[in-house]
Amino acid sequence: MPNGGSAGPGGERPDASSPDERSELARLQARITALEADKKARAPRHRWRSFFSALLIVIGCILAPLAAVAAWTADEIGDTDRYVDTVAPLASDPDIQAAAANRVTNAVMEHIDLPTLLEGVAPADRPLAEKALGKLGDSLESAIRSFVHDKAEEIVSSDTFEEFWTDANRRIHAAVDKALTGSGGGAVKINNDSVTVDLGPVVDQVKQRLIDDGMTAASKIPEVHTDFTVLRADDVGKVKTYFRILQMAGFWLPVLSVLLIAAGVLLSTHRRRILVVAALAFAFVMLLLGGGLTLFRVAYLNALPDTVSQPAAESVYDTLTRYMRTTVRTAVTLGVVVALAAWLSGHGRWATFVRQSWHSGIGSVRATADRAGMRTGPVGPFIRRHRTWITWVLVGLAVLTAILWSYPTALVIVGIALVWLLVMAVVEFLAGNPEEGHARAADVSSGQPTT
Repeated sequence: MPNGGSAGPGGERPDASSPDERSELARLQARITALEADKKARAPRHRWRSFFSALLIVIGCILAPLAAVAAWTADEIGDTDRYVDTVAPLASDPDIQAAAANRVTNAVMEHIDLPTLLEGVAPADRPLAEKALGKLGDSLESAIRSFVHDKAEEIVSSDTFEEFWTDANRRIHAAVDKALTGSGGGAVKINNDSVTVDLGPVVDQVKQRLIDDGMTAASKIPEVHTDFTVLRADDVGKVKTYFRILQMAGFWLPVLSVLLIAAGVLLSTHRRRILVVAALAFAFVMLLLGGGLTLFRVAYLNALPDTVSQPAAESVYDTLTRYMRTTVRTAVTLGVVVALAAWLSGHGRWATFVRQSWHSGIGSVRATADRAGMRTGPVGPFIRRHRTWITWVLVGLAVLTAILWSYPTALVIVGIALVWLLVMAVVEFLAGNPEEGHARAADVSSGQPTT
């Protein structure tokens, strides 16, 4: 009977394996088993790493808006020049000027007694003048108010007022610190849950202007102090406490936020992907801060009493928060730039396509330069050998520039990124293609001319 395991030519079974093949197969099976066991052993560890990575990034992103507010608080209160630069434009703001002129006019009119205007009239003519004054009534008072208001507008719209405003705010910076943090003293004070500035010196200037223009009755106006509301809160005591805490955390809180996010990225198992997510999350929470500033603006203005000028309050709020909004735009831009850089360095299809287009474009320029006879000499091989280190050094310089830049803006971040790309293009151009370099060397050694 035929044997199901009949031998083939030479007496060897076709399905039989040699001892070496069986040994190799056993070794591969053992390796696969070990890898599977190692994978199962590492799975819980990876889960814990992913959990703590996500936790650190979430905490860092939550602290980011508070860090921005803390940095703004420390800059505005701790730096006199910064504060003065912030409030200086208010002196030339039309809404502020109108509100100040109205406040000064009201203060002056409260101390002008219309009958005193008759002091310069001859005694014989006073009865007739008093009779005329009684008939004029409100129209005369309106005319005098208009006259006083014109003089007040002349004062608040002059360069003298701008100088007074700047000098006064520089002198009272310590008092602003008192109003918002509870230390110091000066012309700025808390009154009925409001931070106010005394416009008494402006009233004095208006009085002198009235006297110079013939209204001698203004000389009888006593010393007047009238407050101009800069900031109002329903509970300034709590605001002062929070402000003080944020001021003390102004430097460390931003550092802590960045370190937590960086630690979360380094702890993750897919660092590039997590860096993209963390950078976009950072940009998103900063956008939320910008939206919060807008919502708080509406709520703050709606809570103001009718006695406060709404246009002036809007100007004050927008001016005081403009550096905060600049910080928000800068942080959002930084997050997007970092996320874009991390994505472009990945292995995705579109990222690979962009990098290939980049290298192709620079390669075309380099080929044109080669045909024109341009050579990099020993620079090209040196850059090729140390390209990785050169890239990281350039990244470090870009980061250091952004850190050391005083109050960087979104345009500064974009500018730094563009300059970095330009320098990297130069590095890529100088590095050249090693295969092209070897081809030229072979042509030279064989006596063939290079093109």
